[in-house]
Order: sequence, then C-alpha cells, then structure tokens
Amino acid sequence: MLYSLVRPFLFQLDPERAHRSTMHALDLAHHVGLTGLIAGRAPYSPRSVMGLEFPNPVGLAAGLDKNGEHIDALAALGFGFIEIGTVTPRPQPGNPAPRLFRLAPARAIINRMGFNNAGVERLLMNVSRARYRGILGINIGKNFDTPLERAAEDYLYCMRQVYAAASYIAVNISSPNTAGLRDLQQAGELDHLLRALAVERRKLAELHGKRVPLAVKIAPDLTQTEIAGMAALFIEHGIDAVIATNTTISRDGVGDLPHADQAGGLSGAPLKVRSTQIVRQLAATLAGRLPIIAAGGILSGADAREKFAAGASLVQLYSGLVYEGPALIGKVAEALAAL
Repeated sequence: MLYSLVRPFLFQLDPERAHRSTMHALDLAHHVGLTGLIAGRAPYSPRSVMGLEFPNPVGLAAGLDKNGEHIDALAALGFGFIEIGTVTPRPQPGNPAPRLFRLAPARAIINRMGFNNAGVERLLMNVSRARYRGILGINIGKNFDTPLERAAEDYLYCMRQVYAAASYIAVNISSPNTAGLRDLQQAGELDHLLRALAVERRKLAELHGKRVPLAVKIAPDLTQTEIAGMAALFIEHGIDAVIATNTTISRDGVGDLPHADQAGGLSGAPLKVRSTQIVRQLAATLAGRLPIIAAGGILSGADAREKFAAGASLVQLYSGLVYEGPALIGKVAEALAAL
C-alpha cells in the first residue's frame, strides 16, 4: 500500500536516481526499525537446495545491489537469500548514461548498465561490514576490456576472492550488455570455462575446508539444442544449479512503446513466458540432476507458482520489485509456501 503511494513520485525521477533514492530510503528504514511498514511478512518455508538451507524460496536477483552496500536492509525485507553483484576483478564505470529505461505500460525495464561496479575488493569490504548471516550469493563476471580468450582468468580471480564469503557463487555469462560475453555460452568456450572453474573449486574447497556451490546464469535467447548442450556440460563439470534467466534482447510485446528501441536487456513482465519456457526445457533435460533458480517476469505469486510448476526450486526477484514494491516478496513467499 505504501509503495503504491510512493511509486508515482519515483517514476518522475530518472531511473538510476530513483534506484539510489530507494536504496537510501531502505537503509534508513532499516536503521530506524521501520522496515515492517514497507514489506509484508514472508512465511518460514524452508527449502534445501544446492546443499544449503533456505528459510524461504524467494531471493533477490543480482544487479540491484551490485557492490553489496545494502545487504542488511534488503535482507530485512524478508528474502530467503540475497545475491549481490555482478562484480568484476577491477572497478569499472559501466556503459554511458542514460542506460536504464522504464517501459511502464508493459511493466518492463531495459538496461544496458554494463557491469558497473566498484570491484571485488570493495564488495568484500562491504560484505564484511554486514550483519546478515543468511544465504549470500555472489555473482561474478569479467571486466569489459578483458579479451574473451582470457575471460576465464577474470572468473577465476573473482572466484578465489569471494570463495570464503559466499554461500554460493553465480557465474554470469549471459548479460547482453558486455560485448562478447554471451559467446561464453557456446559449447567450446563454456566447456573451457567450466573446466577451469571446477579445477579451481577443488583447490579452494581443500584450502577453505568447504565446497561452495556454483550456479551458472543463462540467457533466455537460447535454442532447445543449445540448452541441451549446456545442460550436459553443467552436469559433466559438477555445476550445482542453473539460474534461468537473464534479460532478453527480444522486444516481443514492447515494440511500439517509448524506449523499446534502446539497446540492452529487457526484463519484467514481457520476459515471463520465455523465461518460463527455458525453465521447463531445462527441467526436462536435467531430469532432477540439477536444481533451477528461476528469474524473469515474476510480478505476482501466481507468476512464481508458474515457475515452480515448470520445474524451478527457487525464484529471484528484481524488476517486479520496481513495479510492485517490497510487499511482493511476502506475497510470492506466501504463494510458494504450500508447494
């Protein structure tokens, strides 16, 4: 209710400025103990996924808190898990502004942020300051100026750095906003990267005395043949989960709206059908051998139930929060509690 009153004012602001203002307000509300006024209660609905115990199956998708600056405030909203990042080895500014656009009639967003972040060292500093002790995923990527043939070096560097702090590590190879990144989804490139990550994880597990799960985030713009090939590689290299999906380069459903011609990835309601199709195809191919974390177009409890019906074990929210506010977390958790 409160968010529905505030949203028209936020939508008068530039989207990036609105994001900063919202995060500042969440931090303030958490500091003074007023988070309960802006978010409903999420029921305790434990799930065991990737060998981790989640208090409820509703998580925050990567991208909203790129540097881990707002972990405690976000956790207080009722999420069952938090994913921060995408983080790269070195700080980078991302793509030039404007780079974030609302398509409000379609309840959609286009972004071409480009992995803007303060670097992995700053992220780890922020994580160390947070009081949150729940499940924390850290999403890793490559710097924009790292050649594709050296991409594995960036992922390995980030993996080494975040290993001790992460409950799980998400490997982002599907953002459409870093040139060439999606080429890492091609069979040869993917096999090389996953093999390197698997070898490094074995070393890190021995060093740290714990095996941190690895999840790979994939695009919605894949064929069924590509999905089958990727799934086989995930199983071969011991990947623990698949996050489906990232944003889409398709403009189906928004082609006649202002900003629809902007470059970048489309998220929100128009992504729901395609993202759910990917989840369903993955589930059929994986046949229970890996869990699926579903993201894309979840703006209601019913949307989340569709993801579960398609084969997901957990869900993540981002664009839905922009349009529905923090109360969406509790609504989705409630809808999934009986499943």
